[in-house]
Amino acid sequence: MNLNAVAAEIENNPETAAGRTVYVYEGPVRLWHWINTLCIVVLASTGYLIASPLPSVAGEASASFLMGYIRFAHFAAAYVFAVAFLVRVYWALVGNHHARQLFYLPLSDANWWVGMLREIRWYLFIDKQPFKYVGHNPLGHLFMFLFVTVAAVLMICTGFALYGEGAGLGSWQDRLFGWVIPVLGGSQATHSWHHLGMWGIVTFVILHVYVAVREDIMSRQTMISTMISGHRTFRE
Repeated sequence: MNLNAVAAEIENNPETAAGRTVYVYEGPVRLWHWINTLCIVVLASTGYLIASPLPSVAGEASASFLMGYIRFAHFAAAYVFAVAFLVRVYWALVGNHHARQLFYLPLSDANWWVGMLREIRWYLFIDKQPFKYVGHNPLGHLFMFLFVTVAAVLMICTGFALYGEGAGLGSWQDRLFGWVIPVLGGSQATHSWHHLGMWGIVTFVILHVYVAVREDIMSRQTMISTMISGHRTFRE
């Protein structure tokens, strides 16, 4: 039985899920997830320090290159983040159904909206039993699309646009992303959007970790280990 058939059977008949294990996330998706996690940690921490530098540095300023190292770590992680995102886009085209969930929303599907309302009720502790999904549930699907895909595009475009200011006119960053700054209303506005994007992603990460742990326990299905092994197990 193929993956899509198994997913459809479990989602249409949740009572059949207990005790079953389904292969969901392929190797490249799992690898991207953890590379993305590391990049976000580095980018958020160094980005915060770039925006709000340390008030003082021990010793003579001329002998310290601390902010230079922080900026280098930020820029290096940004390149890894951007390249990994492009590879992830490619894998969405050649991978399985669940590899594509990050890049679209089935807004015309009435069942998707019903499922989202059902998930909201579950997270608000109104419903007593969770619904079973092999991939992302509709609410998780929405948040992943907004705070991973859309946010990644925002951060890459604004980040390289700002980088292009330092690289100079005519640099490839300026040629590809220089248009972002006037569209957003200037350099300061671009900085603000970049900072807001960071805080949005950080907030999402906190919620993401909470929900993954909560669902692993309350929904009786593996969440955290699924992003390591690729298999989702629906417990008895």
